[in-house]
Formats: sequence, C-alpha cells, structure tokens
Amino acid sequence: MVKPTKVTNSIRAVREARGLTQAELAGRIGVTRQTLIAIEQGKYSPTLELAFQIAREFGVGLDDIFQYPEA
Repeated sequence: MVKPTKVTNSIRAVREARGLTQAELAGRIGVTRQTLIAIEQGKYSPTLELAFQIAREFGVGLDDIFQYPEA
C-alpha cells in the first residue's frame, strides 16, 4: 500500500471552478487521468516539474495549488 503524501493540494477545487474535467486537465499537462486522480487525492506527490505545469495551467503560483504542513 502506498503511503499518502503530506503535500495537500487544491487541484480539484480549482479545476472544477474552471470547468475542466480530469481528462481535460490531464491531457493539458501530459499525464494520464489516473495519475491526476492520485495527485488530487493526495496518494501521489507530483514531481516539481509537474507541479509547476499544473500551477501554470491555472495561471497561479505553486503555493496557491500545493500546501505542505508547517510541523
């Protein structure tokens, strides 16, 4: 079983607010829908490069999409 990551994200909320499906966003950033689902659910942390691609796709900063706990 994969250990969930401590990195949280707001990809789903932003994606839905912009009217994008998982398949549409996945296609735009070059990953499978299954990979995007795992990232949204916090089961997988994206690479730094992929995290930047996601943030840029939404036109926001990295920390607007991804969060890491202080403690």
